[in-house]
Amino acid sequence: MKKRRLTDDLPGALYRAASNPSGRAGRLFLRWHLARLKKRAWAYEPNRLVRFLEYTIRITDGPNFYIQLKDEFIRRIYHFEAARPSPLIIDGGSNMGVSILYFKHVYPDARIIGFEPDPALFQTLRENVERNHLRSVTLINAGLGKAKGRATFRPDGTAGGRLGDGGEGIAVEVEPLSEFLDEAVDFLKLNVEGEELAVLQEAEGRGRLRNVRELVVEYHGWGKSKQELGALLELLDRQGFRYLLHDFDHETGGASKPPFRLEADTNWFCLIYGKRVGP
Repeated sequence: MKKRRLTDDLPGALYRAASNPSGRAGRLFLRWHLARLKKRAWAYEPNRLVRFLEYTIRITDGPNFYIQLKDEFIRRIYHFEAARPSPLIIDGGSNMGVSILYFKHVYPDARIIGFEPDPALFQTLRENVERNHLRSVTLINAGLGKAKGRATFRPDGTAGGRLGDGGEGIAVEVEPLSEFLDEAVDFLKLNVEGEELAVLQEAEGRGRLRNVRELVVEYHGWGKSKQELGALLELLDRQGFRYLLHDFDHETGGASKPPFRLEADTNWFCLIYGKRVGP
C-alpha cells in the first residue's frame, strides 16, 4: 500500500510552505504561516476540540497543541522512511496523541504501541485515538522505566511531568521497554522526561535493543541533575546506531541558542536520531 503524503492534505499556503521551504524566501514564507498558526492556536481554551487535517482532536491547551503540531506535523521531527507498509512503532510518551496521529497520517497501516503515564492525559489520548477511529493502536497507561513496578509521577501543569521514586505526585505504573521488543520494531520514539537513558539501558541489558531499526530520543538536560548525554550516545554506538543531534528551533529549544547562558538550573533539550547500521 502506498503511503499517504503528509503535504497532500495541508491546506493552501501552509501546504506549499511546508512542502518546499527551500531558500530564504521559502523559509520566510513558512515562518509567516507558522506565526499565523501560533496566533490562532495560542488563543484556544484548554480541553477544546480542534479540527486539523482529517482529524478532530481534544487538546490539553493551545500552546502545547501549537508546539506539538509545529514540531511533529510541520518540522516532522518523528519522520522516518519505513521499509514496509505496516511498520511497528513504539511511542514512549504519547501525550495527547499528536505523534500517533502523525504516524497514522503517514503510515495508515502502522501498528503502534503508545505509552502515557499521566492518568488524566491518558484519557485525552484514548479519546483522540477512538474519536478518529485509529486501528491497530494499543495504548498503555504506564510510563517506560528501568523496571516493572510503580513510581511517582509529578505533572508539571503543562501537559508533561517526570517520574520519581517517591514524594508528592501520582502513583503510576511503569513498564520496561524490553517487554515490547520481542519482534522487529521499525521505529522507537522516546520522550520520557529524563528516563531515556534508564529505558535504553534496560533494553540493552536484556539484549533486545537490537530489534529496533530506527529511533528518535528526546534528551532532557535537566538543570541540577546528572548529565547523561554522553552515556546515552555511547550506548547507541555500542548497539550499532549511527546518530545525529538536533536542538529544535528557538520556540521549542531556546535554551540551547546563542548567546549561551548556562546556569546550574538551566533546562535544555535535544533530539537524537539514530539508525542501526550494524548487524
